[in-house]
Order: sequence, then structure tokens, then C-alpha cells
Amino acid sequence: QVQLAESGGGLVQPGGSLRLSCAASGSIFSINVMGWYRQAPGKQRELVATITRGGSANYADYVKGRFTISRDNVKKTVYLQMNSLKLEDTAVYYCHANMWAVGTSGGMDYWGKGTLVTVSS
Repeated sequence: QVQLAESGGGLVQPGGSLRLSCAASGSIFSINVMGWYRQAPGKQRELVATITRGGSANYADYVKGRFTISRDNVKKTVYLQMNSLKLEDTAVYYCHANMWAVGTSGGMDYWGKGTLVTVSS
């Protein structure tokens, strides 16, 4: 079974840093785009950042210059380094990947269960 598992969330003070990780597992033929989304209480899920298999990154304006997305294709893992965290960054962060599982006909979207990031003093 193909799945994504996030780790690294927690409580951090404003201005602090956290690093999220998301590892893909299962019978995977290939992984296309990977990314991070977040959902704050009472709000819709929104894009944080995405990264292609070749390493091209895309960021939402509200995290540019503070967050960095990266991936390790060998480890099938995507990371999100979050610096200069703000109160409004508090949310559940979800990992996403478009993956081609062995035995299927093409890429499908997969989501992790989410990891909570709380920014509070």
C-alpha cells in the first residue's frame, strides 16, 4: 500500500524554526511532484510549497523567503524547513505527492494524515 507519513510538527515560539519530513512508502514506480499544504482552524487547505522531481520549487507568497522545500529522491522523502515562524503559520501541515504505484496505469494524488504545527509564545 502506497502511503505518505509526515513527522516533525510541534510547538515553537514566534521567530523559531521547525523542519517537517514526509516519507513515501510502498510499491512505488515513480514520484512526480511533491509538496506541502496546510489547513488552519476554520480555513480551507492552502498551498505552501511544491517541488518537482528535478528540484524546481514553487512557494506561496506568504512563505517565500522563510520556508524552503527540498526532496531526496532516493529516500522518497520531501522536507519543509520553516524559519521565522509566525503565529499565522499555525496549522495542520499535509504532505502531498503525485505517485505512480506499481501495478497502476499512471500517477495518482496521495496525501499524508497531517502534522500539527503550533506557533505560540
